[in-house]
Amino acid sequence: MLMRTDPFREIDRLTQQLLAGPAGTWTKPTQMPMDAYRDGDDYVICLDLPGITPEAIDIDVERNMLTVKAERRPVLVGENTQMELSERPVGVFSRQVMLADTLDTERIDATFDAGVLTLRIPIAERAKPRRISITPGARSDTKQLSV
Repeated sequence: MLMRTDPFREIDRLTQQLLAGPAGTWTKPTQMPMDAYRDGDDYVICLDLPGITPEAIDIDVERNMLTVKAERRPVLVGENTQMELSERPVGVFSRQVMLADTLDTERIDATFDAGVLTLRIPIAERAKPRRISITPGARSDTKQLSV
């Protein structure tokens, strides 16, 4: 069998293996792409976590710092299987978001569907706009100062 050899391709491959991180890429892209928006009285954060099970996700809130950690484990290959290409990142991914004081961090709701983690954080009652009514009071006599 004849094989075409490209020495520069082999050098590139070896350099990537030596210098790359555990995911096998030169630079890590944003590990958890995120969307954030307000939907009525809720603040919604959506994070893409494809290939991760809900059991491998940890969500913590300390003061106003929301931390999401997730772990994607490598695919287990059999004894007779040889990995030809591995581009999907593996390992522990983390994302932190500073939440405003106007959000109720005690009532965060988390759902996970089709690889998307959705966090709904209600806006605190104290932060919602409210109308203040004015009650008429007794008018006091005003005295004018003479100069």
